Parts: sequence; structure tokens; C-alpha cells
Amino acid sequence: MGFEPTVTVRPHTLSKRAESAALASLQGATLGWVPGDKGIVAPHPFWSVAVGSCATGTREPGQGRKAAALSGTPGVPQTTWPPRSRTGVARPAPIVAVMDDEALMGIALDEARLAAAAGEVPIGAVVVLEGEVVARRHNEREATGDPTAHAEVLALRDAAEAVGSWRLDGATLVVTLEPCPMCAGAAWASRIGRVVSGAPNMDAGSLGSLYHLGADPRLNHEFPVSHGVRSDECAALLVDFFAERR
Repeated sequence: MGFEPTVTVRPHTLSKRAESAALASLQGATLGWVPGDKGIVAPHPFWSVAVGSCATGTREPGQGRKAAALSGTPGVPQTTWPPRSRTGVARPAPIVAVMDDEALMGIALDEARLAAAAGEVPIGAVVVLEGEVVARRHNEREATGDPTAHAEVLALRDAAEAVGSWRLDGATLVVTLEPCPMCAGAAWASRIGRVVSGAPNMDAGSLGSLYHLGADPRLNHEFPVSHGVRSDECAALLVDFFAERR
């Protein structure tokens, strides 16, 4: 016995005039009754529309009418895509650009080059939250006369202001040089979610080289650290900067 797709039109949902018009539109359909139901049954008028695409043509029984609204079939209310707002303006899906650690380090390197151009030690930092760069800074100790104006501290301050909270537990700090004790402590204080560093800091590195404030069980917050991202480029900026000043 073959499959016969059907649609039920319940008499109590239509006026007599609307019911007559609905039945007239189904010319040639064989009417019958659903056992145990009181609805009028007739073959579905859009049985030839393919589902899940904008194509028309034959389809397998049991597929729905989604494509009918996109197909341009005469007599079928049409749906536009992408959907439009009530003002008639199209609303395309947002485009999200996902950057990996190397791309984010590239932004931090740009900040480090700005520092070098300003006569500052070329270290740059970026804070990323949910795929968005919320802060990017470089060293400004010479410009401000502030001994705490390291790139990481400045970036963490800007990030906290941008998100409206000192807690940055979902954020990643990307920095061209392994943070010193002060900056590693600032990352700890912000409850940072993760740190990515470039060149190792054998003089004062506090996330693996000399100390590891991100993995000390005596502290009340720990965080993972990824080392060595574009390390050669980060180190070259520092070497060149100090070579020019000797």
C-alpha cells in the first residue's frame, strides 16, 4: 500500500466560506475520513516540493514544507533569506573571526614595536575575552615615569575597565615576554583564565623560568601558561632594541 501524504482541515477552525474555499483549492483530491477523527482529509498540495533546500521537484513522502516557502512556488507564501527585521533590513548572521595564539601574539608584537618607536622597552600585551580583543598595550614606564607601567599591568587595567569587573577569569593574557613577578602577580590578582607568552625571561620570569606563580598550589588561584609562541620574533625585538643603545 503506497504512502499518501495528507493534511487535516478541522471544520471548527474555519468559517463555512473559508472551508468551502479550502476545499475548492484541492480540486481533484480524493476526500476521506480519518478513523477516530472528525477532520476532513486531503492529499497535501505541496507534496512535490523538496525539503531542506530551495529546490523544487519531487521529494520523498513525509518531508515537510520548509522549502515550499523558499521555492517561489505559485500560491505558497514566500519566506525571504536572510530573515528581515520588522524595519525591512536584512539581518545576516554575525561573522566571527577566530584568532589563534600566533595571530594574537602578532597583535602583541605590533604593540611592542610601538613601544620601541617611543623609546620604551619593546614589550606588548593583549587581553582577549570570548574571542574579542578587549585591551592592547605596551610598556610606558619612560613616558609616564611609573615603575608599574608594564604592558601586562596596563592591558589588565584596560580589560577590567572594558568588561566592568576586576575578575578576568574567562580571559587570556598574551604577552611578548614572560611576565616578571609584578605582572605575574597582576595576572593572578585578576583571576586570569590563561596566559600566553613569547620569549622567556631569564632575569625575572615568573611563569616558569625562575618562579611559577600560575602553578603554585599555595596560592588560591592557578592558571595555565603557554610558552614560546613566536619566541624568536619577540626576542629579536628586545635584542635589537638594546643593541642600538649600547
